[in-house]
Amino acid sequence: MASSCIAAAAIVSAGSNPKALVNISPKTKLTPFSHTSFTRLNTSFHPLSVSSAPSLSRRSFVVKASELPLVGNVAPDFEAEAVFDQEFINVKLSDYIGKKYVILFFYPLDFTFVCPTEITAFSDRHAEFDKINTEILGVSVDSVFSHLAWVQTDRKSGGLGDLNYPLVSDVTKSISKKFGVLIPDQGVALRGLFIIDKEGVIQHSTINNLAIGRSVDETLRTLQALQFVQENPDEVCPAGWKPGEKTMKPDPKLSKEFFAAI
Repeated sequence: MASSCIAAAAIVSAGSNPKALVNISPKTKLTPFSHTSFTRLNTSFHPLSVSSAPSLSRRSFVVKASELPLVGNVAPDFEAEAVFDQEFINVKLSDYIGKKYVILFFYPLDFTFVCPTEITAFSDRHAEFDKINTEILGVSVDSVFSHLAWVQTDRKSGGLGDLNYPLVSDVTKSISKKFGVLIPDQGVALRGLFIIDKEGVIQHSTINNLAIGRSVDETLRTLQALQFVQENPDEVCPAGWKPGEKTMKPDPKLSKEFFAAI
């Protein structure tokens, strides 16, 4: 069993449901694969270098931040096996383009400690994301067999129970590498979270070091703010904005109406 999902936060501001089953009986109870114990993880995180980017058009919401998948860039596509509803399926990120927003989050390993608190928290509130046309995808470097065994483990025993969204297997570590969250010498992913819009563009990204869990509330709030400004391109959302609250005009004169009401 792996050691804890691990320390210090580095934050980067940044549907389809195919069921291509493999010929394996998903209902069979599986013994969890043991992971090589790793201690003294290198918890340092070196910020990505970002080249200067062109001005962001309020209407296009697309910039070319760099060659890396930072905010404003099209998310790198991937196709991989996943576990959903105790079945093995194929998930392809580009299948969601034109259909749904996507919350794509990475976590270090199955059968650990912080990870199940995040995964189950997103699952318990999946309906709130589904209501605003958003799918959630969890990703780790574990195999689909490990994912399945964890789903088949009761929550009171450190398992996940049934989830309302797929867990993707990145056993080759290629997805984690594409999204810039892989710790190469440890072979696990940092806690990266990406909000991808319906055009396939990354509009938000956070990366936490391994010991620090993420907030479902803040993820949902940020998603709602993104959807609002995309639907209302002449308005922007101030700090902590939630649906129904006052927005502002990005204009030296018109913004005074917002500040005068504070």
